[in-house]
Amino acid sequence: MDDSELIARAQAWLAEDPDPETREELAKLIETADAADTEELAARFSGTLQFGTAGLRGELGAGPMRMNRSVVIRAAAGLAAYLKAQGQTDGLVVIGYDARHKSADFARDTAAVMTGAGLRAAVLPRPLPTPVLAFAIRHLGAVAGVEVTASHNPPRDNGYKVYLGDGSQIVPPADAEIAAQIDAVPSLHDVPRPETGWETLGDDVLDAYLARTDAVLSPDSPRTARTVYTAMHGVGKDTLLAAFERAGFPAPVLVAEQAEPDPDFPTVAFPNPEEPGAMDLSFAKAREVDPDLIIANDPDADRCAAAVKDGADWRMLRGDEVGALLAAHLVRRGARGTFAESIVSSSLLGRIAEKAGLGYEETLTGFKWIARVEGLRYGYEEALGYCVDPEGVRDKDGITAALLLTELASELKEQGRTLLDLLDDLAVEHGLHATDQLSVRVEDLSLIADAMRRLREQPPTSLAGLPVTKAEDLTQGTDTLPPTDGLRYTLDGARVIVRPSGTEPKLKCYLEVVVPVPAKDGLPTARTEATELLAAIKRDLSAAAGI
Repeated sequence: MDDSELIARAQAWLAEDPDPETREELAKLIETADAADTEELAARFSGTLQFGTAGLRGELGAGPMRMNRSVVIRAAAGLAAYLKAQGQTDGLVVIGYDARHKSADFARDTAAVMTGAGLRAAVLPRPLPTPVLAFAIRHLGAVAGVEVTASHNPPRDNGYKVYLGDGSQIVPPADAEIAAQIDAVPSLHDVPRPETGWETLGDDVLDAYLARTDAVLSPDSPRTARTVYTAMHGVGKDTLLAAFERAGFPAPVLVAEQAEPDPDFPTVAFPNPEEPGAMDLSFAKAREVDPDLIIANDPDADRCAAAVKDGADWRMLRGDEVGALLAAHLVRRGARGTFAESIVSSSLLGRIAEKAGLGYEETLTGFKWIARVEGLRYGYEEALGYCVDPEGVRDKDGITAALLLTELASELKEQGRTLLDLLDDLAVEHGLHATDQLSVRVEDLSLIADAMRRLREQPPTSLAGLPVTKAEDLTQGTDTLPPTDGLRYTLDGARVIVRPSGTEPKLKCYLEVVVPVPAKDGLPTARTEATELLAAIKRDLSAAAGI
């Protein structure tokens, strides 16, 4: 589009924008564009935000490629139209939100749009963890749910997750059908938004959720493990503390600097426990009080991270390690049903399930897929997401995962053992499954497309000296997976998956090597071999992708 068309589109957007802040911002950008500086305006009007792995997500600001009240009102109107087209003409839509900038405004706008469309709307009483919203949908018999959150993204971002009445996030074709309804929304002036008419819920739903958290634990299990906890400046603290108190665990020692919600996330570069430096304050507190375990939630508390004492200091457990630990714990407790994980997670879960005689399934990335597995008993993915109570919450839940992991740590403590001892046992029993990730954050999204194209045109024939025995372009789908933008390479004793992130401007490469361990005294040698193999695969893959 030429400059005059760009400015005309921006002016039309400005005329509808209900938010004084973004109106002022956009007016200045239009003024700059009139002076022939159109780069920033073009970035904001180059398209529209699309539903990714976890809904709409983007930087706050004016324009259709940013998160703002105009985008949210259109999204809500499209969702309302979709629900009515499905025959849900007076159904309930329940709305939750986190403590990020604009989250409360976006929740209120959604409630107003639903009410104006003739649906019933109910808003959670205050910023609460995402799993409380996921629970509330089925608990209240809602036809849909919306959670306003950008999870662990940078402070400048916000997002919009949509769930249907089964309590799980939308997948195709619903996402495309809702997107079509969003595109069909005419002027925002035509979207009714009454000032009142929706319900603000009390604490009944939260109390029901907390009562449900008790069910993930064994009634007679020990509750002795001492924890340090960080909420990562998010909304998890009060709910997690209440759940731990109900369960009878020692009260977690808080990382005070990160305990209260703060949308600016002042102590971390990225509010994601996986990011370098994010756990430094937790480690410092653990060195001070010497707990059995460190627990961290991300800002909307749907993810759970853990760190353990390893020698003289503390280290983060990988998501795959926690995933295997929780699986082993559930197996020992006699869990029945299907264990599931996304394709980017460790194949160790499949081996644990097979040995226990349990069903096992791989899905595409995201809990919107994992939660839909028939007969699901436990699901996880390597990005710190765990679903340990699928009947209660059909999504990842950082609160119940923290409870279950602390129960496991308590049981091992009573035996004079640790989580690391159990990981060693699993390595001897099933082979050492070592995972790593090559993750490249970009400013220019075309770099991701270039890397994917390069790998498709010239797929590697070997990595780290291991021949590639099978190369799959997942855009074609497989016998068990629908199509997705990804590549999977199977090697002799290793596996690599490459995909663009669905929530951030990143190219992600997931690496796994499996090294047999004949006996426990062979673990150090196996770990050295695995570390060297992962480093070599990472180096060769980086060269092949040109990143």
